[in-house]
Amino acid sequence: MRLTIAAIAACLSLGMPLGAAADEPRARAESTQGLEAVGRLNIANKSMCTGALVAPNLVLTAAHCLFDPRTGARVDPQSIWFEAGLSGRRAVALRQVVKAVVHPQYQYRPSGTHQIGNDLAVLRLDRPISSRQIEPLAMHAGAERGDVLDVMSYTQHHATRPSLKRSCSVLARKSRTLVMSCLVDFGASGSPVLELRPGQAPRLVSVISAKAAMGRRPVSIGTALDATLTDLIRRAG
Repeated sequence: MRLTIAAIAACLSLGMPLGAAADEPRARAESTQGLEAVGRLNIANKSMCTGALVAPNLVLTAAHCLFDPRTGARVDPQSIWFEAGLSGRRAVALRQVVKAVVHPQYQYRPSGTHQIGNDLAVLRLDRPISSRQIEPLAMHAGAERGDVLDVMSYTQHHATRPSLKRSCSVLARKSRTLVMSCLVDFGASGSPVLELRPGQAPRLVSVISAKAAMGRRPVSIGTALDATLTDLIRRAG
């Protein structure tokens, strides 16, 4: 298996104030109903990623979202706002980030395979979001080759309404990465890879890290969940 990796730009100009709607196409945009735990990370009102609520006060995203791609410096976590369930002009809940914990083996560079495998970060919010308002996503570390999954993301073409990519096949699993048939757009960094089954609560199984090509076939790369995540959650508190 030979992959050509391209990091998804974490620094995507929003061109809009916090919480405002953009004039964007609605085709393929999805309702957040039942998936309000997925939200947009507004980074200093200049860039964006996607994140998912995994505890009342914790959000899981990609580690590279926390670095300025122009300078390589860490972003001030307090400049990040989590807009849970953002749909148009309204978010179901809005919280400021106060702490960010990055995977201990992650090292930021603008591009390259270093982005995959360790590309996880947990963000602590200034206030918990009540489970009566939004139910956090359960996490599952068992995704394998052949599984069919879904990806929900905010991207450059769907900056204020999420896009749900359905029926993505896991083409390969190698160590802590998943190679999937989903096509992801710029801005999708940190998006949750979901296991959606009728009659069951959604489960988060991976986080989008990069897009790639397997030969001539475009694919996406997800960072799989492992035991390290438990420590990240503990440290984020």
